[in-house]
Amino acid sequence: MRLASLAMYASPPPLTEATAKLWDFLSEALKRAGLEEIPARLDDAVDYHRAWTRPDLLLAQTCGFPYVKHLRGKVRLVATPVYGHPGCDGPFMCSFIVVAKDSSAQCLEDLRGARAAINQLDSNSGSNLFRAAIAPLSLGGRFFFSVVETGGHRNSIAAITAGNADVAAIDCITYGNVLRFDPENLAGIRILTQTVSGPGLPFITRGDASDQEVKLLRQGLQQAVAEPSLAPVRDVLRLKDFAVLSDADYEPLAALERQAQRLGYPLIA
Repeated sequence: MRLASLAMYASPPPLTEATAKLWDFLSEALKRAGLEEIPARLDDAVDYHRAWTRPDLLLAQTCGFPYVKHLRGKVRLVATPVYGHPGCDGPFMCSFIVVAKDSSAQCLEDLRGARAAINQLDSNSGSNLFRAAIAPLSLGGRFFFSVVETGGHRNSIAAITAGNADVAAIDCITYGNVLRFDPENLAGIRILTQTVSGPGLPFITRGDASDQEVKLLRQGLQQAVAEPSLAPVRDVLRLKDFAVLSDADYEPLAALERQAQRLGYPLIA
């Protein structure tokens, strides 16, 4: 069986269950379309970073910044989900820059010398878009007093709530999911501002997948957004559609990094 892993927005449990039901439909649709070795279940054992470059990859979801930095030429873009959360605009999305609810900060400049939390260095929403917002304000390559890598957006929220960080950039989809299913985790923070938008997290397949296979994957995804019986699943996921974006559509994410480098701010610091 080939590998299918959709781990980017697969928690808490309501999202886990909805994602599994989405795959149940997709796997059957792909089998009917004639694709072989379709797994019956999503793989939750393989780390999603490793899944992206597996030679047996059928379908996974990656982040736009790792795509432009490391995955171009190694994977094929299939389609980008269109989510219905605030901050989403078709297949494009922003991050919310959040601070503690009682923070005195009223603008980004007020955060000079603060402690920042990022989920991962290669994250578009938690690092690349965040860096683009801060770069024009940096001096000598620095803006924050310290930066901690938390390993996840929810961990970054928790770091602010616990008083271990002052600011983080949380992608609008994660923020929307937490607001719906774990609202108590947002009780201690507020949105200060939002970043520029960029293309969202694409579904990908392995680099040597045929045009026909990519076509069938796209057709399966479109069937999933049109299937009446999946309406409750789409509602939980806030899934509205899938858009087919090109490599050129993701290039602005790389351009944001280059602009930050020109401003002398290559890393969040």
